[in-house]
Amino acid sequence: MIPKAGLVVAIDGPAGAGKSTLASRLAGALALPCVTTGVMYRAVAREALDRGVDVEDEVALAEIAAGIRFSLGDDDPPGLLVDGRPPGDELVGSDVEAVVSAVARHPRVRSILRERQRAIASSGGVVEGRDIGTVVFPDADLKVFLAADPAERAARRQQERETQDPGLADALTRRDALDARTNPLEPAQDARVVDTTGRDPAEVLDEVLALVREVVGA
Repeated sequence: MIPKAGLVVAIDGPAGAGKSTLASRLAGALALPCVTTGVMYRAVAREALDRGVDVEDEVALAEIAAGIRFSLGDDDPPGLLVDGRPPGDELVGSDVEAVVSAVARHPRVRSILRERQRAIASSGGVVEGRDIGTVVFPDADLKVFLAADPAERAARRQQERETQDPGLADALTRRDALDARTNPLEPAQDARVVDTTGRDPAEVLDEVLALVREVVGA
């Protein structure tokens, strides 16, 4: 364990690069909260679908975002709760996957959720998402940008979703293109780029822990 009060580690990168896996393991190693910001956007998308709200209706989506209660649980490491409950399978369905990028591109939605992210990790945390090191926590103690081969990213998503969907690779490519319209898929200038292609999660964790030690030592 490498304790440091208020330590913020920002993890960015494209879908399937291994952000959630690294964030969870790193948070456990550092005894810090794990904030998976994609869950927030998925929660808004899920609620919009359930209510029949048009994903182009920015005002209605912002109201949904403002109405959802995000907090940290009491597990180890503390993870994100949605209205007091752990995120469920309903947030990773194909219907949510199809619209979450459209939901996330609205400035009002992003503004609301970014403030929630900052508040939740204000006392420290491992925060992962798409624009964490560039926008949400530009002054994070450590910024890590994960990269991975597109084919491997698709294979990981198939394993996560327990599916053999042959169209998943194309879906990830479309997701990258849509997300890039909102935030360029590029690392912050002072981010440390870590390529996870062909690497075991434990190996990636060890590399990032070494980077944390540099920060704590400094």
